[in-house]
Amino acid sequence: MSVISISALGQDSHRFISDIEKNEQALLLGGIEVSGAPALAGNSDADVVLHALCNAISGLSTVPILGHKADELCAAGIRDSKVYVQEALRTLDNIKLTHLSFSIEAARPHLSGSIPAMRISVADLVGLPLSSVAITATSGEGLTAFGRGEGIQCFCLASAEKTLAD
Repeated sequence: MSVISISALGQDSHRFISDIEKNEQALLLGGIEVSGAPALAGNSDADVVLHALCNAISGLSTVPILGHKADELCAAGIRDSKVYVQEALRTLDNIKLTHLSFSIEAARPHLSGSIPAMRISVADLVGLPLSSVAITATSGEGLTAFGRGEGIQCFCLASAEKTLAD
């Protein structure tokens, strides 16, 4: 058996809920509550960090989770993005995650104080050591909808080792 290194890029974005849509839902990023901005709009809990992770894992396994599978879970009342990540992890078979790197673009809220807890949450969720989960954030300087404070965008680069049968 041989082992190769593979990687995949995942992305997700959601707009903030409007004043008309206001509800009691908290802003969730990386599986933790973050203060300083309204919740994000979506059928699920709209956690863009975990959704970008799901999409990156889908890139590794070639099995899509967000979309049809997530819609099924939402229809069953399951809105927790951690469940979506767990579903994605089940598709990895002969693939072992080795490193995750996230880049978040958001004019609001200020995220530097939340990044350590997000890293711990993601590392615990996927079973990686904390040293293998990196999260950075940028304000976007007003150049995109996310940089203007209309929502949040996240990219996730997932690195992994894939075992091949000889």
